[in-house]
Amino acid sequence: MFRDVPGGGRRPRRNVLGEPLEPCSLNPLTGFYRNGCCDTGPEDVGSHTVCVIATEDFLAFSKARGNDLSTPMPEFDFPGLQPGDRWCLCAPRWQEALLAGKMPRVVLRATHEGALEYCSLEDLKRHAVDLS
Repeated sequence: MFRDVPGGGRRPRRNVLGEPLEPCSLNPLTGFYRNGCCDTGPEDVGSHTVCVIATEDFLAFSKARGNDLSTPMPEFDFPGLQPGDRWCLCAPRWQEALLAGKMPRVVLRATHEGALEYCSLEDLKRHAVDLS
């Protein structure tokens, strides 16, 4: 579905459920490799592996922690996130937001299995939007 990306990107891998990784967002375009998936690799030191649905509370929390995800940065082709946008978030940031009670909801099928190095599957499932 997604091709390799110039500069080292790779094909999407497996999600936290052990299934093929699904896209997180093409608008805004997300992912460490900007391929729409929360794929990761050795150069992704932040582990951008958790597909979230941004909320106003989470965006304010992230900004207060020094990572402003809501302000557009045209020089980096970043439109700024709005509540409701899907985004590949760093797993440690999601864990930090969880502990503060500000975590956004998670799309498990688009969350890379690498997130499990920082977050428990049980916590991710408790905040998932795609479990029936």
